[in-house]
Amino acid sequence: MTQRRSILKAMTAAPFALAPSFAIAAEKQKARLIISDMEVLRVHINKRGNWVLPRLKTANGLTGVGDASQSTNEVQCVGFLKQYLELMRGRSIFDIEWFCRATAPIRAQNGGNYGRTPAAVAASAFEQAMWDLQGKALGVPCHDLFGGRIQDRIRVYANINRSTDDRTPAGFAANARRAIDAGFDAIKLAPYDNMPHGLTDAAQVEHFTQLGIDCAQAVRDVIGPKRDLLIDAHSHFNLQQGLSLAKRFEPLNLYWLEEVCPPDPVENLAAINKAAKMPTAGGEAIHGVKGFYPYIKAEAADIVMPDVKVVGGMLELKKTSALAEGAGLMCSPHGPASPVGNAAAAHVMATVPNFEIFEFSYGEVPWRSELVDPPERVENSSLILPDRPGLGYTINDKVASKYAA
Repeated sequence: MTQRRSILKAMTAAPFALAPSFAIAAEKQKARLIISDMEVLRVHINKRGNWVLPRLKTANGLTGVGDASQSTNEVQCVGFLKQYLELMRGRSIFDIEWFCRATAPIRAQNGGNYGRTPAAVAASAFEQAMWDLQGKALGVPCHDLFGGRIQDRIRVYANINRSTDDRTPAGFAANARRAIDAGFDAIKLAPYDNMPHGLTDAAQVEHFTQLGIDCAQAVRDVIGPKRDLLIDAHSHFNLQQGLSLAKRFEPLNLYWLEEVCPPDPVENLAAINKAAKMPTAGGEAIHGVKGFYPYIKAEAADIVMPDVKVVGGMLELKKTSALAEGAGLMCSPHGPASPVGNAAAAHVMATVPNFEIFEFSYGEVPWRSELVDPPERVENSSLILPDRPGLGYTINDKVASKYAA
């Protein structure tokens, strides 16, 4: 009996004896998961600019990457990235809400809730890299950190706009054919990029309006009636012009008509959305869920388009999609991004019940997929996310170095 009591006493005491060891190990691991350094990779793409990819490092050698491309000022964007590093150096990779709160005054003073401002884009990218680090530290893909995957297929459309140099109906049609041959079943173009903003001369407005319709018609003729056609007007029209434009696009059976006029005042977009026979989409340059609230409340679009590089990062993308879901709207992220930015948005969208479709910049550079390891995969108009930890990719430094800006 005495021996049995001794054994039971030892068994009871054992976990408490081990507790300090576990606590010490946990503290050591926590110390390793602090942000210690950063490098910024700049990869040249085309005349529109570079891919700007901040790569964060932890004390134990983990790296996480984000996408800070397409801000209005790349030099300033890199400057804000460095400022955020000093803010976060020595802090845990899990301190994302702290990071968002700490950088909020900086973002508010440097652009507020609208525009691809360097402060907003830098914050969005830094936040993406922190999620990448978290996934790698925990050994799980990022979509597991956002509630778990419910979308098995991340459907994408080919945005052919940036890879179409010939801005004629024939030029758009030829590039649309290449995208269809590559397996895409939805095509987007922005045929009004050569139209000056704020144009009021009636003859000139008519010229550009009809040219854009002709370009869209040429693409529709190539892709046929069963594939989806999306038009982005890039806010080139005012309210009255926009109402007319929506009417004239009705015969083309658009999947959506995007950002016909500027978002301020938001009532103009709401009026076009109410009058348009096709779905409308927009919101690509809005920063933060607070920025999206008045946009969604006004019913400015049927489909909201937060950009993970602008809205504030992956968590803010999730919050915005939930806000849209509550209003009965679909979410389709804006995404002319690198493979890193696309992966960040796609991981979130894999967890979102009101996900609609996702943007893919088609044909910008032939080596796009090779920038990351494993190579980016798009099959049958779907982005295939790797099931590796974090965003699922590491940067191929040889490719990044070869095309460094």
